[in-house]
Amino acid sequence: MRAPNFWQTKNWRSRCLYPLACIYAAATKLRLACHKPFKAEKEVICIGNLTAGGSGKTPTAAAVAEILQQAGKHPFFISRGYGGRLSDVRVDLNIHSAQEVGDEPLLLARTAPVVVNHRRDKAALKAIAEGADVLIMDDGFQNPYLFKDKSLLVVDGAAGLGNMMPIPSGPLREFVQDGMKRAQGMVILGEDKHNIAALAKGLPIFYGRVEPQRPQIVNRSAVAFAGIGRPEKFFASLEECGIEIVRTWNFPDHHFYSEYELNEIISAAEKEGAEIFTTSKDMVKIPQRIASKFNILEIKIKWKDEEKLKRFLLE
Repeated sequence: MRAPNFWQTKNWRSRCLYPLACIYAAATKLRLACHKPFKAEKEVICIGNLTAGGSGKTPTAAAVAEILQQAGKHPFFISRGYGGRLSDVRVDLNIHSAQEVGDEPLLLARTAPVVVNHRRDKAALKAIAEGADVLIMDDGFQNPYLFKDKSLLVVDGAAGLGNMMPIPSGPLREFVQDGMKRAQGMVILGEDKHNIAALAKGLPIFYGRVEPQRPQIVNRSAVAFAGIGRPEKFFASLEECGIEIVRTWNFPDHHFYSEYELNEIISAAEKEGAEIFTTSKDMVKIPQRIASKFNILEIKIKWKDEEKLKRFLLE
């Protein structure tokens, strides 16, 4: 899904769709109210958001897992495996493909074990049976089937929450006030350009920034592509590393690449005499036989006060 431009401001399109937005938000609220969530034996930490994609949940979830591992914990990720056809499996990087388990589970499995199941409660049971002592939900804040001991809402400080209206009027999955009531903390990535912190209403806020890891390449020109919530963030990170981008491709979030699309990118890079760059999330969907032609821009979350976040996670 690619977010429409009118989600950024309140305009005639968003106002015309507002009745549908109210129905969408009410359906989310009703779904949460009508299910009694399963309470797992181990703590569940949800890394969620209020918007439809692009906030930085997955790198935040990986960073949270690393903090827990450093504290001696054995975290497992639980995921619905969006875009994958398998369910009730523990992800194996040597066996599974993105078509089988989804792209984000493959990415997260580089940090900690991942169990994929369309039902988060069943994923929790399998993860605990396999040794998890804490469960991390990547997304699922609006999922009603599993009780969350702690929920962290992730917000991109530069993008904010758009026009603050629910789908289809805006990017929100529910009204802000409803989501805030269920959250225990907020993560703001990057500069808070929209004063999102004022919406936290006393919740602890953890500030971080996405730091690109400077690639070791000779050629500083590149073609770049991404199928993520906000591809422009990825392109900006490349430029931050001193790379000149000569051409870009934007694909929908979770996009699976055809052979034609990949060959077009490779041909363009050869014509320009440039490197090819993509994200870690996209790289897991590139066939191994041509993977050597592509470079990844790795990123890390740098916390303003990591000790504060650690205390929150462990208390």
